[in-house]
Amino acid sequence: MLSLQFPVTFRALILFDIDGTLVRRAGSHHRDALVEGIRRVTGLETTTSGIPVQGMLDPDIVTLMLTRAGASRLSARRALPEIQRVAERYYLRACPEIHDKCCPAVTEVLDRLARRNILLGLVTGNLTRIGWHKLHRAGLHHHFRFGAFGEMAATRAALARIAIREARAQGWIGRDTPISLIGDSPNDVIAARLNGIRSIAVRTGITPPAELEAERPDFLLRTLRDLRLRMVED
Repeated sequence: MLSLQFPVTFRALILFDIDGTLVRRAGSHHRDALVEGIRRVTGLETTTSGIPVQGMLDPDIVTLMLTRAGASRLSARRALPEIQRVAERYYLRACPEIHDKCCPAVTEVLDRLARRNILLGLVTGNLTRIGWHKLHRAGLHHHFRFGAFGEMAATRAALARIAIREARAQGWIGRDTPISLIGDSPNDVIAARLNGIRSIAVRTGITPPAELEAERPDFLLRTLRDLRLRMVED
């Protein structure tokens, strides 16, 4: 968990997914990093083709890539920490600037939320260094104080729980502070529901709208431009 150590009380907490929610169509560099990490550590040639990566955690994606290439689940589990380190180093070298890959209205919305003294965090399947670097290259990293990332827990719901616990432990929010999770996949909605927090789904990812509607989020938005303060503060 990455966080800054100066307690402040915020009026609300919003946890954001990254891919499809904050940035989209950012290129193949993330997937290339996972492929390269596997190749350098195990020698296996793999691909993410055919893997429904939307809403998945990076370690789960890597494990599926490995097993599809013939590795056992035991060997995949043993290789995973080094694969993650190599993949992160590759991504830090390979990712270009992606300021033009932000989802609609993201910068304006994040600025507006910050002015309202709302705490912004991340709950993402990205590996830690990949997630932070992606936001840095998109010019969005300074909006976020902390995050829970793909290698920190086995499920997205558990990641959200880690983030909420961290915010409370730091004194940034109280027990009654409104908390929302914004994402573009059914897994984001499920994670919010399992933690008893507000779910806000956006249609800016690749998930068909009907699949998002089927999970019955508290709010379903076309883009973040449709976000209203009452949705996250009340």
